[in-house]
Amino acid sequence: MSDGARLAVDIGGTFTDVVLDHGGGQDRLKLLTTPDAPDRAVLEGVDAILKRTGVTASDVTLAIHGTTLATNALIERKGAHTALVTTDGFRDSIEIAYEHRFDQYDLYMERPPPLIARDWRFTVPERIAADGSVLMALDEQAVQSLAGELRETGVESVAVCFLHSYVNPDHEQRAGAILAKALPDVSITLSAEVCPEIREYDRMSTACANAYVQPMMAGYLNRLKEGLRANGVVCPLLLMMSSGGVTTVETAVALPIRLVESGPAGGAILARDIAKENDLSRVLSFDMGGTTAKIALIDDFSPHIARSFEVARMYRFQKGSGLPLRIPVIDMVEIGAGGGSVADVDAMQRIRVGPQSAGSVPGPACYGNGGTAATVTDADMVLGRIDPQHFAGGQVTLDPEGATAAIDRDIAGPLAVDRAIAAAGVSEIVDEHMANAARVHAIESGKNMVGRALVAFGGAAPLHATRLAEKLGIDTVVVPQGAGVGSAIGFLRAQISYDVVRTRYMDLRDFAPDVVNEIYGSMRAEAEAVVRLGAPDEPLVETRGAYMRYRGQGHEIPVSVPVEMFGPDDGEALAAWFAAAYRELFSRTIPKLGVEVLTWTLSLATDRPSAETAPQHRAPYRPELEAQCRLFDPASGALVTAGVYARTDMQPGAVISGPAIIIEEETTTLVINGFGATINALGQIVMTREGRAA
Repeated sequence: MSDGARLAVDIGGTFTDVVLDHGGGQDRLKLLTTPDAPDRAVLEGVDAILKRTGVTASDVTLAIHGTTLATNALIERKGAHTALVTTDGFRDSIEIAYEHRFDQYDLYMERPPPLIARDWRFTVPERIAADGSVLMALDEQAVQSLAGELRETGVESVAVCFLHSYVNPDHEQRAGAILAKALPDVSITLSAEVCPEIREYDRMSTACANAYVQPMMAGYLNRLKEGLRANGVVCPLLLMMSSGGVTTVETAVALPIRLVESGPAGGAILARDIAKENDLSRVLSFDMGGTTAKIALIDDFSPHIARSFEVARMYRFQKGSGLPLRIPVIDMVEIGAGGGSVADVDAMQRIRVGPQSAGSVPGPACYGNGGTAATVTDADMVLGRIDPQHFAGGQVTLDPEGATAAIDRDIAGPLAVDRAIAAAGVSEIVDEHMANAARVHAIESGKNMVGRALVAFGGAAPLHATRLAEKLGIDTVVVPQGAGVGSAIGFLRAQISYDVVRTRYMDLRDFAPDVVNEIYGSMRAEAEAVVRLGAPDEPLVETRGAYMRYRGQGHEIPVSVPVEMFGPDDGEALAAWFAAAYRELFSRTIPKLGVEVLTWTLSLATDRPSAETAPQHRAPYRPELEAQCRLFDPASGALVTAGVYARTDMQPGAVISGPAIIIEEETTTLVINGFGATINALGQIVMTREGRAA
């Protein structure tokens, strides 16, 4: 996307990762996140990596940033003081939701409370019909009066969501203009701009979430931009989106909800390219950091893209127990299973791990930063998997005694078992959580694990990858270079892009090509206006889709649509494309049943060079041992001798057998019994189950 030095920064719940691509190669830095002021860790990291490499701030021509701040604000309910303005009579739509119980047998089931309490939900007289016609004109005087009332309450942000505004946004736009004029210091979110799609609850939930995080994200992004400029980094700043593309600060400030899952999306982009480089058409992307683990499916070198997902689930793996957001997102599952996940023993004498995390402050017990609770990182240290002197590239010096004390007190003592057995139990539980999440995600997507490879990255993933692969029946694991900061590296491989969606119902019996062409033309213009802010001269790639269903069905499936003008006979072509997509998902079609389109989608992105498959053959050799260590082997319950290797000393063709550990600055890779490892032509670690071909 740009010549010169390029900078990528990823803020996680525990670590902030900084990557600098420059003429001398790629340098990486990992440091603890500063939750009280996240931009502080970013600026400190950028300053440190520039000094270390000798690259001047003026040499940096592009900076790309991803963050979990919006996600954390939604989960922790630490957003702005927000109000909702909606159509008269629909004040409680956001609480009524889907009018069903996601777990009908749980008498104590808890739904997530709305982001906006009832006292802060207001209505005004107006009504748009489902076809876009005006049934009742907007009462502008009521909006003016409401603006005065909101001013007195000190509200920071307002979400406006009127009935059927996705097909006719005039009332929302007028109400928004009145509120913006009367409340110049208040953020205004219009649902027709954030989510112009059918389904009232989802659209309202998305608009409320955007309004809830907008003041915080706008303040953070503006502070970060000014902080970088003060340090001499005056290049364009782009933001990673949940869809896997990057966009401008201006778009991110207006639509911060599109930054939810932005960090994990960068990891999926990296896994996509690693899959292509190794000619692996079916891959499981595995990203395990300090706070969470993220799992995504990648087929035919493309991650699965979804139109909606949930945040802040009340029940792990329970669909419907969270807040729905309708935005373009890489389809993945995220669970509280990271290096900082807290472990304890419950009342039934079972080891319990996560979803609570020790984070960066105070952190795991072994950080020596005031944390006392046992965590996954503490267990890995007790098991001999982590070198305390080289953790996070030496940025954090670990305290082994703190780890052993925490495991003894919280796990081994209550269970009356040996320390190593207790630590192995913590590791086994967190590995099983991740394996179960992967199985459930695959089933919900109509996929399976057979024949897949695992691409592992994130600070903790390489430590747990081979055991996870073993549980899932996966034979090949790839750990890319810079795996510990993999999401940040993925940012540098992402395209500048923007996704647009329009709900316009159409029965294919009454197919209107002129209407469809006009819809796609307006979406192209909207997307190009955004993309050209960050890529004024680059060639663009357009992708189209439609969400279609049989008449009478309640939900749609995505169907790819060619980028071309539609003619009168193309209704039959749309029906055929839908039938093919439906058959792939459900192994059948429904004959003699009509088809309808509900929503049209368009994605516009800068072109990207295709990742080339790496040459796989290098003369094998045995690298020299850096040292030896004693590892606990869960299979035998005994300590075993393992080789310790420095990744920087291992050249393409290096071959080792497990058990072994491979140390690098940002992470450590564990090769368990039954697996061997080799370094391929791109310097990636490829671990293969012994007896199976790579």
